[in-house]
Amino acid sequence: MKRSLLFILLCAAGLSANAQEKRLFNETPAQKEKRLAWWTNDRFGMFIHWGLYALPARHEWVQQREHISETAYRQYFDLFNPDLYNPREWARNAKAAGMKYAVITTKHHDGFCLFDSKYTDYKATNTPAKRDLIREWVDAFRAEGLRVGFYYSLIDWHHPQFTIDGTHAHRPATDAGYDELNKNRDMNKYRTYMHNQVRELLSNYGQIDMLWLDFSYPGKRGKDHNDWGSVDLIKMVRKLQPGIIVNDRLDLKEYADGGDFITPEQFKVPSWPTVNGQRVPWETCQTFSGSWGYYRDENTWKDNKQLLVLLAETVSKGGNLLLNVGPTARGKFDARALKALNGMGDWMEYNSRAIYGCTQAPDSFARPEHSLLTYNPTTRRLYVHLLDYPLQNFTLPGYKGKIKYAQFLHDNSEIKISAPAGHWIKSELGANDLNLSLPVIKPGVEIPVIELILAD
Repeated sequence: MKRSLLFILLCAAGLSANAQEKRLFNETPAQKEKRLAWWTNDRFGMFIHWGLYALPARHEWVQQREHISETAYRQYFDLFNPDLYNPREWARNAKAAGMKYAVITTKHHDGFCLFDSKYTDYKATNTPAKRDLIREWVDAFRAEGLRVGFYYSLIDWHHPQFTIDGTHAHRPATDAGYDELNKNRDMNKYRTYMHNQVRELLSNYGQIDMLWLDFSYPGKRGKDHNDWGSVDLIKMVRKLQPGIIVNDRLDLKEYADGGDFITPEQFKVPSWPTVNGQRVPWETCQTFSGSWGYYRDENTWKDNKQLLVLLAETVSKGGNLLLNVGPTARGKFDARALKALNGMGDWMEYNSRAIYGCTQAPDSFARPEHSLLTYNPTTRRLYVHLLDYPLQNFTLPGYKGKIKYAQFLHDNSEIKISAPAGHWIKSELGANDLNLSLPVIKPGVEIPVIELILAD
């Protein structure tokens, strides 16, 4: 694909060329395209939700869901000792699964910090772990060649100045109770604390490739960009780490550059998302099961095919997949997570060409029945992901004259472009359709992929 078309597909880069849009920075669409280039190429990353909630092992919002008091929740802080924590092993697991980058929770909503912040005592260095777990993680993932990102919760149920709102773990039963609970709380002080911690994260760990800030919830008993000081915050972030990629949860939608990509969570988008009629960069964050943090008894885990379809479908619509693991309180990926990662890795070993560097196929290529299409604009190769393996004849609608060679991706074995077998199907093919003759026996991969080399 020529650069002009790549610009159209990816950019989103400035979200719009409308000169009247409000902007915070002077970055051009071409500059943004370059800054996001590694991310739009890599497509597949690991999300890691880890913290004190791994001990109760009942969801990362367990404190809020069960209305656990600060005193009762403190026991998890006093016992937190991930003695089997080996982030190099985590990084190897991510890499083997085909993931190219990773984002970890430095602080989640409960306020506990995995990093050694000078602004709080509520941190890993003061637990039995006695060390900065984030520093070890950053070093380990970089050593495996993975890009690193930090998740940081804007919310903090532990901080004494964070005003209690409708999502707070200690929210009152009635509206009348908020004023009493908040009479000695000062959100200005919390905002300063939060900005200071983000500054630490972006100053003390070298180059950080991505920042995932979570999350805004405007309205009554909510919090928005005013509460976070979002404009000042994102300006500080860009100053400290000019090359960083930042998500869209600061409630800065009035600015065209208030976030680099949008973040549909736990659902499949029907098509490439748009803003003001233009396609935008996007990443869906998803779990293996129904929880982000380690949940011992949660059993709605997606199977291997569901996960692979999720990855291929995301890329087929121009997006990235950030797939979550919730490590145990001892610092391990549990057997279910390892099984899921291994299954994806087995497929990616042979089929990653259909993911890395790929995006939505040009509109001139119709999606064949029971399949997904991904396309690499640099190599000009089209990939057909066979979700339901067809019986011998496989029709490519309107592809006549567009394809010069076809092969299975897992082994580069030729697939013949030929007239279909059987009298009846010949009459069903359109004049511009193309037929591929597939072997009767499905190849030994979960989702076979056909690589199509386009005609000049």
